[in-house]
Amino acid sequence: MDAAVEHALTTDRLIDITTAGAKTENPHRIEIAFHNFDGALYITGLPGKRDWYANMVAHPQFIFHLKQSVQADLAATATPVTDEATRRAVLARVVANWSRQNELEAFVQSSPLVEVRLDGGA
Repeated sequence: MDAAVEHALTTDRLIDITTAGAKTENPHRIEIAFHNFDGALYITGLPGKRDWYANMVAHPQFIFHLKQSVQADLAATATPVTDEATRRAVLARVVANWSRQNELEAFVQSSPLVEVRLDGGA
């Protein structure tokens, strides 16, 4: 993997993602935060239903668009994180980063959370 991309994956925080619509399969691009915890990549959001998550559950392949320190479009696959212990561990770090520690239980119960595998590495 390119050194600039590897650096961006450890320092950048905002990306765009392009997912296929859950029902229509039409492409949908949005801006979203991502997290790199010890080399594992995650995407989450505030508690509640999210279209991007429904799209990823229906069609796990998506495009992970780096856009801050480097421009790169990376093929990726999302795996929903449903195990409560894993969700709690990951989301505890997310809420700490977002200064929302008092909302951990709400995040664990109803925030979308996927682990991202970049196709071809990382």
